[in-house]
Amino acid sequence: MAYIQIPDDEKGYKLDLFCVPKHYEEDLDQVIIPHGLIMDRTERLARDIVRDMGGHHIVALCVLKGGYTFFADLLDYIKALNQNSDKSVPLTVDFIRLKSYCNDQSTNIVKVIGGDELSTLTGKNVLIVEDIVETGRTMETLLSLLSECNPKMVKVVSLLVKRTPRSSGYRPDYIGFEVPDSFLVGYALDYNEYFRDLSHICILNENAKEKYKV
Repeated sequence: MAYIQIPDDEKGYKLDLFCVPKHYEEDLDQVIIPHGLIMDRTERLARDIVRDMGGHHIVALCVLKGGYTFFADLLDYIKALNQNSDKSVPLTVDFIRLKSYCNDQSTNIVKVIGGDELSTLTGKNVLIVEDIVETGRTMETLLSLLSECNPKMVKVVSLLVKRTPRSSGYRPDYIGFEVPDSFLVGYALDYNEYFRDLSHICILNENAKEKYKV
């Protein structure tokens, strides 16, 4: 499995090298993955997915809320491949919401919103699209629920996988970037609903954790 590894000692980029919303300038340490790099990596993930799953009708299942930006961009690239290559893949979409966060600590309880509708995925080829896998327990819960509905095939793509000692060992089928165990925001990754309007993936500073605490 190929992915880009961001090392633990990655210095990142200074904020003043990029366009960052002024209201967040005091809240971020650095840009760790610029928006352009996210888009280039997403384009390649789309190509890998079409190569592996092409020829089968795919139900792309977006994990809300964080996954929606990555989901939209990934599907745009898949649609472009469908229109411009000999091999195309029929695609429909569905949505689910998983809740396992409060402040910056992952809670032990995973709430699945919309889980009753998973029964429609019986016999289907399912592509789960997630923004970030941290401990892996949230995704393992979803995969367990999905298995009860007997889909034909399930693949998981996550833009980010966090290197953390809390990991269950779960790894998605497709990974954009492996990142350090820091609290990341931007590109729809939030902290208590803030920072979804930030284009780059950045490291949140300690002051901001207190500032936006619920």
